[in-house]
Amino acid sequence: MAKDRSRVAADKELEAYRSILETPTEFQNGFTWITVAGALFCGLLMMPGAIYLSLMTGGGIAAAWVTLIIFSEVSRRAMRTLSKQELVILLAVAGAMAGGGPFAALIWRQYFVQSDAVRDLGLLGKFPAWFAPAAGSLAIRSRSLWDHAWLVPVLLILFMMVIGRIQSYTLGYFLFRLTSDIERLPFPFAGISAQGSMALAESGERKTTWKWKMFSLGAMIGFFFAILQIGIPLVTGAVLAKPVQVIPLPWYDATTLTEGFLPATPVGVVIDLGLLIVGMVVPFWAVVGTGSAILLTLAMNPLLHQLGVLTRWQPGMDTVATTFNNSIDFWMSFTLGITGAIAAISIYQTGRDMLRKTRELRQNRAEQARRANVWETPPGRGDFSPWLALSIYIVASLLVVGVCHALVPGFPVIFLLFFTFLYTPLISYINARLIGIVGQHVEIPFIREAAYILSGFKGVEIWLAPIPVENYGGRAQDFRTNELTGTNFWSYVKADCLVVPLSFLLSFVFWGFIWKSGTIPSELYPYAQKMWDLQAKNTVLLYSATLNTGGAQPLFYQALHPGVIAGSFSFCIIAFALLSAFSLPVMAVYGFVQGIGSMPHAFVPLVVGALIGKYYFQKKYGQKRVLEVMPVVAAGYGTGAGLVALIGVAANLITTAISASPF
Repeated sequence: MAKDRSRVAADKELEAYRSILETPTEFQNGFTWITVAGALFCGLLMMPGAIYLSLMTGGGIAAAWVTLIIFSEVSRRAMRTLSKQELVILLAVAGAMAGGGPFAALIWRQYFVQSDAVRDLGLLGKFPAWFAPAAGSLAIRSRSLWDHAWLVPVLLILFMMVIGRIQSYTLGYFLFRLTSDIERLPFPFAGISAQGSMALAESGERKTTWKWKMFSLGAMIGFFFAILQIGIPLVTGAVLAKPVQVIPLPWYDATTLTEGFLPATPVGVVIDLGLLIVGMVVPFWAVVGTGSAILLTLAMNPLLHQLGVLTRWQPGMDTVATTFNNSIDFWMSFTLGITGAIAAISIYQTGRDMLRKTRELRQNRAEQARRANVWETPPGRGDFSPWLALSIYIVASLLVVGVCHALVPGFPVIFLLFFTFLYTPLISYINARLIGIVGQHVEIPFIREAAYILSGFKGVEIWLAPIPVENYGGRAQDFRTNELTGTNFWSYVKADCLVVPLSFLLSFVFWGFIWKSGTIPSELYPYAQKMWDLQAKNTVLLYSATLNTGGAQPLFYQALHPGVIAGSFSFCIIAFALLSAFSLPVMAVYGFVQGIGSMPHAFVPLVVGALIGKYYFQKKYGQKRVLEVMPVVAAGYGTGAGLVALIGVAANLITTAISASPF
């Protein structure tokens, strides 16, 4: 009886999310010349700004929403209101064009192959030419992407861009048909982009609704806060040797201040109102789980240090150094165990629910008689055979397997086939269901690393090849978002055909210009200078598992503690079982995984926002009303902050170009 009540309550909560927006009955094309203009606008104006911000603060411009508001206002003054369908495709194109593009990976590689972490591991000069030019080569010393040494890495990236889009679209579409059309999962976050687009569409009406008012409120909040957060640093960084920071970027680090009573504990907070607003939207109990993980981490780190477990930490270490050393001593193994438990639970639930769904379909003979084909679709949505999609995925995946085998011929092909045709579809389906239910995702931890070790392969090349270990579950939510806005799915295909070559070309131009203008990372780019070293250390930590170290134990194995893995795995299984037995929210377990053992900085405003949303706004206005309003406010916030970032980055780019001029 308790289980039945729990299931009814869960179904009611999920239905509340699915009913935020009604599924339309008519679908229209969203790819027009407006989309082409938006792609060019974002590529030429937003992409360089996004590149600068990613290097300076670790963030980016809310280019999608900036583009939407600008094009919406321009079209209104031209006596033409953009349709919801045009806006949602414009949103997708703008987001793809403003992410920095594929050449960001090559700039990271030029740093990585000559980094201190690589040098300490003895890998200097041992990377294959298809990954990056050798450290000290002319291409690296002259900071030039035009050097012929980059030709093969560039062609390989282009190949994976095209094939990756095909794989993502086809398998993602198949999963959407399963989870949304047949299983009717709610996809609680699918309405965020849809609601924002609808709010903009209503701006052209004579009588605006609450959506546009809430969007405008969010835009004003984002605009004024972003002036302090990113506007002042960007403008002052253009004229001063060191930018002025009113709000610490990327976070306020209090680790060295609290080490006296919280030793070996990273302490800090990201000061960002945007995260506070997002916290009001995400499922409450998932955030409660994250908050519990933060508190447990704060309590455990000093205790583990006192017990002699966290031995690598030393006084004076900041957040980055503390996190890395704690990971080797304890938290990497703890996280491995707990994420393994979540993966096991998710697989069990997926199998159980699939069996239940199959029984229901068999029992409901009347429904089957009325709906003879479970794959039937609404007219005009742009659907095609899911089996054709699956066939295209198989062909594209075989091409990837062939390329990987050519790059690393010593790696057993059986592992490549396992990843392509078993693991990737399975984990993608599991994640499509999790995202469809609670907006969370899960990975089976270290599955790729385990395959590399079990294969017996020695060397670094296997870590660099495009091994087909992917997770396309998130694409199911993308299709659900498009469906909610009444957008024909083929509009999305046309948009991809525009975005891939355009982003490739513009990314090459802008990254080449910025890298040529100065070393990356350097003091000009504080986030990259601070975090790329940590990323390099974490990367070589994994690489060490397949290297010959002359008899010494590789660092990777030093970070594996079987007792900790087993203990955290058991802890998670027991916690999930107890929550289920007492009909308590199991979403807390998924949130717990996100926060345990990690830097708490970005989670703090999320937890605070969730508490405000739950105990103030939902009590005052009701749950459904808050879930309708806050996504629109969040969209407006991104627009306001993006406008400030655009102005600041423009000043920075102009100053850089002038200072580089010989006149």
